[in-house]
Amino acid sequence: MALVNRLPSSSSSSSSSSSVASSPRLRRSSSRARPGIRSLHFTPSTPPSSSSPFTEKHSPERYRRDRWLYSGSPCQPPLPSSSGSGSAPSAAAAADDLDSLRRDDIALQLPELKNLLRVLKDKRERACGGGQCGPGNVYLVGTGPGDPELLTLKAVRVIKGADLLLYDRLVSNDVLELVGPDARLLYVGKTAGYHSRTQEEIHELLLNFAEAGATVVRLKGGDPLVFGRGGEEMDFLQQQGIQVQVIPGITAASGIAAELGVPLTHRGVANSVRFLTGHSRKGGTDPLFVAENAADPDSTLVVYMGLSTLPSLAQKLMHHGLPPSTPAAAVERGTTPQQRVVFAELKDLADKISAENLVSPTLIIIGKVVALSPFYSHSFEDASKLVEAK
Repeated sequence: MALVNRLPSSSSSSSSSSSVASSPRLRRSSSRARPGIRSLHFTPSTPPSSSSPFTEKHSPERYRRDRWLYSGSPCQPPLPSSSGSGSAPSAAAAADDLDSLRRDDIALQLPELKNLLRVLKDKRERACGGGQCGPGNVYLVGTGPGDPELLTLKAVRVIKGADLLLYDRLVSNDVLELVGPDARLLYVGKTAGYHSRTQEEIHELLLNFAEAGATVVRLKGGDPLVFGRGGEEMDFLQQQGIQVQVIPGITAASGIAAELGVPLTHRGVANSVRFLTGHSRKGGTDPLFVAENAADPDSTLVVYMGLSTLPSLAQKLMHHGLPPSTPAAAVERGTTPQQRVVFAELKDLADKISAENLVSPTLIIIGKVVALSPFYSHSFEDASKLVEAK
């Protein structure tokens, strides 16, 4: 196993490292042993930036960028209430704090949302000269796994022309820099245990602003119709008479696999690929029930949102016949400068992820095709050499 980090293309090369603890970074050399294979080197470096390329739920940077005005607290997010004691808050108290935080956030934004709605309605009425106007345009836009250069040209055009953009946590900050100067951004992201807006509230926001004649863009990481609940939003709006255009994005499976040089299918190695989710809705079917049918050594498995359930999933896959030695990879914050990658055999993957403290968003790829990555065998060889040198 080895942990490798992604470097920007402008990074300079340096000599090889002699210590695993030096936060090894990935460098692709210009010399190649054979066509299509890029060599991997471990080089000494400072640890990668801990700052996320994505929006965290209550960061000052988010409030500055989104430009909502908070009287008495400029550019500052609302803060959860204090527990009033030095002890750690109970789970119930923590949940109450998060719910209070969400309500405060919405209450602070509500006056401006109403004002923006009035402005857009007035603008539409003037444009129509008092006549009957139809609703505005709604776009569901996939922004890919994080790298803004993976956006489609159509996505960039729509993002720049929007009046209001509702965006998720996994839309990278670099993508949000493309938003036009007169547009407003509204964060509607979700994390485990915290939803800044419920799905029903998101539906109503999309509907209200579309009815006001606005050009509304719903930004989603990856592809909006792959584990993005884009189908639910599209269905709701269409039932209300609002037409929705979907602009596909590069789903994380494709973008991140390409970054690693992993072909999701390969003749003679993997004849199919299967996308799994590690989470299900409350009260829904256990997402791991598919393990019996998914334990196919000739298929590639890609697991979204699977960090917490991977230990159970790996055990079930092996129980149903997938070899413990099956190559696997876990990729945190894929395609961004903060990308980190762990390669391991399936039986060791959960432990290696825990040891390297990977965090969400992390994509997991399981299958023999992982060994085709030019970084896979080198990562094991170089890690082994570093351990022997100690």
